[in-house]
Amino acid sequence: MIKLFKNLGKKEYGYMVIAIIFIVIQVVLDLKLPDYMSEITRLIQTEGSVQSIFTQGMYMLGCAFGSLLSSFIVGYLATYIASKFGQKVRDKVYTKVLDFSMAEIKEFSVASLITRTTNDVGQVQMLISFGLQALIKAPIMAVMAVIKIAGKNMQFSILTFITVILLLILISIIISLVMPRFKIVQKLTDNLNRITRENLTGIRVIRAFNAEEYQTDKFNEANKKLTNLQLFNQRVMAIMSPFMSLLMSSLTLAIYVVGAFLINEANLLEKIDIFSDMVVFSSYAMQVIMSFMMLVMIFLIYPRASVSAKRILEVLVTDNQIKSGKVKIGKEIGTVEFKNVSFKYPDADDYMIRNVSFKAKKGETVAFIGGTGSGKSTLINLIPRFYDVTEGEILVDGVDVKKYDLESLHQKIGYVPQKAFMFRGTIKENVAYGKSSQPITDENIQNAIAVSQASDFVSKMDDGVDSFIARGGTNVSGGQKQRLSIARAIARRPEIYVFDDTFSALDYQTDFNLRRDLKKYTKDATTLIVAQRIGTILEADQIIVLEDGEVVGMGKHQELLKNCTVYQEIAKSQLSEEEL
Repeated sequence: MIKLFKNLGKKEYGYMVIAIIFIVIQVVLDLKLPDYMSEITRLIQTEGSVQSIFTQGMYMLGCAFGSLLSSFIVGYLATYIASKFGQKVRDKVYTKVLDFSMAEIKEFSVASLITRTTNDVGQVQMLISFGLQALIKAPIMAVMAVIKIAGKNMQFSILTFITVILLLILISIIISLVMPRFKIVQKLTDNLNRITRENLTGIRVIRAFNAEEYQTDKFNEANKKLTNLQLFNQRVMAIMSPFMSLLMSSLTLAIYVVGAFLINEANLLEKIDIFSDMVVFSSYAMQVIMSFMMLVMIFLIYPRASVSAKRILEVLVTDNQIKSGKVKIGKEIGTVEFKNVSFKYPDADDYMIRNVSFKAKKGETVAFIGGTGSGKSTLINLIPRFYDVTEGEILVDGVDVKKYDLESLHQKIGYVPQKAFMFRGTIKENVAYGKSSQPITDENIQNAIAVSQASDFVSKMDDGVDSFIARGGTNVSGGQKQRLSIARAIARRPEIYVFDDTFSALDYQTDFNLRRDLKKYTKDATTLIVAQRIGTILEADQIIVLEDGEVVGMGKHQELLKNCTVYQEIAKSQLSEEEL
């Protein structure tokens, strides 16, 4: 928790000091009220003048108004500090997650990272907002109230002490019961978010397979677990409020009962002093108990906020496996070379890629083909360092990718993923997305759309390139998303194009036209293509055939038809006798 507070800036700490000053002012004014009340009681009993009583009443009114104004200022400052803290921590967590490799994202899970960025930060923010007001005010009020009543009456002091001890015991029992369960609550919240996200993302599949009832049962089970645990925590916490009221009422009653006995046994002069002390002491004793009540409010929030703070810190202190280097410019231009590269996923036993070596030169097209699970996409994803190689090295422009500044490396690459993704915005914003080594002009965007064969459907849309695209591209077809995704890479004009099974959603004619225009437009760039269809890679300068993560064939189409069994089998399943 303390580590997170380092995210507060000088301005926030300055406001915190101001808030503490006004808290002290508020406490002093609140504790002056019983003094004036005592004086009014004395004046009434000794037949003081109406003017004197009225004066004391005006002092009380002034203290009350000053306390109200101080409370308003403290509340405003506390809210500001908490909001700024939340903003900075959310920004840090978000930025940290953006730097995560796929390994770290899988370790935490997407649902958990969303919860930590939103719900967990909100819990700590709430603690700061309430804590700044209650956590600072309570001890100050308790100490000053104790000083005020110290030595006034031993019997009343003992009653107050006993009440405080009982209150502390109650708080300790409740905290010990709910603290461990709050850790489970956050994990169950992660699980509920995961299921909800899964249901919304896979809604088409769920409906197509009539699995609504199954998914509903799964959600209800997770929801029931979270609800039952929350009910237990809230019921335990709910015990605190009536017990607090009981203790406060019992203390007031005890003070008046003891006071009645003391007054009954005292002489006339002592009775006035004892009655005045009883009125003052009951007020100050309530202030002490109120201080503990404010601490109880913090104890209600603290357990969950503490768990949330630990979860946030887990993200912030996680050491990124993919670290940025310092090299920004390579020794060559447009080359990609694998040297004895082997790779296995974190915590996996078997290698996904084994001893792969090849070199793609500037202007060449290198294609990768193989059966499902042969490691094609895994191989491609090692180039932009979504994962780092386990053994061997990958050189881009003659430099190991691990030595590159990540931003410089990514600017060299135009990456088109296997699953096209569109961001909420216009077509123009999606195509010109991200930071490029060269400015992306309107002409670049139009050329990219034309080369990717997207002009036909973009021109038919009401606003052309300014037409709206929903998050995930849900208002366009799969093939249209794929073409816009390709246009996004083309508009960057990179040295190296990486197409990860990008043409699979396209019909044969569109595939042919796109590759034809792409070859003209990218003749000076290196192109790496993962493909399922042999027709897509017939004219590649080099075709690499993979099986179980190993290279079993390398060469041009006709060469592989003669000497690569795996390639022959793929070709026979896709091409006619004439084409073979």
